[in-house]
Amino acid sequence: MIKKISILATALTFALYGGVASAKVSVADAAKLDNELTPVGAVRAGNPDGSIPAWTGGITALPAGYNKGDHHADPFGNDQVLYTITGANYKEYVANLSPGQVKLFETYPDTYKMPVYPTRRSASYPDSVYAATKSNALNAELLQGGNGIQNATMGIPFPIPQNGLEAIWNHTLRFRGDAVTRFGGQAAVTEGGAYTIIGFEEQLMIKYAEAGLTPAQLMDENILFKFKQSVTKPSRLAGTALLVHETVDQVKNPRQAWTYNTGQRRVRRAPNVAYDTPGSATDGLRTTDDYDMYNGSPNRYNWELKGKQELYVAYNSYKLHSDQLTYDDILKPHHINPDLTRFEKHRVWVVEANLKDEFRHVYVKRVFYIDEDSWQVLVADSYDDRGGLYRVALAYGLNYYEVPSPWSTLEVYHDLNSRRYLATGLDNEEEMYDFSVELSDREFTPQALRREGKR
Repeated sequence: MIKKISILATALTFALYGGVASAKVSVADAAKLDNELTPVGAVRAGNPDGSIPAWTGGITALPAGYNKGDHHADPFGNDQVLYTITGANYKEYVANLSPGQVKLFETYPDTYKMPVYPTRRSASYPDSVYAATKSNALNAELLQGGNGIQNATMGIPFPIPQNGLEAIWNHTLRFRGDAVTRFGGQAAVTEGGAYTIIGFEEQLMIKYAEAGLTPAQLMDENILFKFKQSVTKPSRLAGTALLVHETVDQVKNPRQAWTYNTGQRRVRRAPNVAYDTPGSATDGLRTTDDYDMYNGSPNRYNWELKGKQELYVAYNSYKLHSDQLTYDDILKPHHINPDLTRFEKHRVWVVEANLKDEFRHVYVKRVFYIDEDSWQVLVADSYDDRGGLYRVALAYGLNYYEVPSPWSTLEVYHDLNSRRYLATGLDNEEEMYDFSVELSDREFTPQALRREGKR
């Protein structure tokens, strides 16, 4: 059950829009983005007891001493822990925990904990994104069945969401620059704490965020983003690669994907890179649509916007992001090292997805907790066909302030049955993300995938 939900729309609104209908907001409602709401639709004011402060713009300047290419220094490094939630006292805080977070305390009562710090509403985006978001509020619509969008570009498409589909599209299309190259890796950690790092180089070209691209041009091209991932280590897997073209109208043209296999030295179409197909090199600890906390077509679920909740979430995770850490410092049995984490109380949108009768998926229900300030999914609780909690995913967020863009530095997928977890996005021992890279369409073709493949 969702605790202490603050519904920010009337019961009538949810009755009208709880399905897949989509309506553009009025000029008067869009004007709220300039006063009581932030430019992306969050409540600008703090909460009554002051534990969540007002949003005052987020991080708007680079910290002293930061240089492009650095791991991001902690602008809140002098903050002290207010209190720590543990297996011994978590019931005192259960109103602000998801069922999955509660399950982590119950499963690992002696080791799992949440150090809670002062809440810093650090999320910020460029002014161009704010302007695009306001335009989107007046124009954006869902396509047939909610399996695509139209009349939107660059900004959050639905800053004042009227149903769950609009909210999950906001997560999918949140701004992360228009192009990025990133290096990192993932580790499927055994119950005893053993792991092997799988290294990746990833390139993401986001057509939706391209400056000057009109919604009409976006629809004509029918591409939201292009994604390429190459394995860099270990040597037995190096060169294996994946290419994805994600479409705007997923009814007209579903996701297209290709893989390159170093053993066969061939590029093959990969129509199964979607939904609950196990993620590459994950030991089956996450599904394909778990990546980035949720991605892909939403057509297999009925989506419901439940309202808002105050929740403890991993935020401003600069300590965990530090290049002074090794992966051994982070990766421990059962969960990452909790002493390196920072949790804060934030308001989140709660979105519940229930599997449609005509489809199959290993998750029959999923509940997403989406940060109101950034539209980043920060917690995802996933349930099996018996109604039990199956997996709990946590995104450890921070603001990449040179863009600026809130995103995760690490995502951790906890499998409650095997008592194992997958850590994705490990970058402490790697080069930092490059948001200034210039990418072109010719780098995201099957032919390019073949050229770049190597043993």
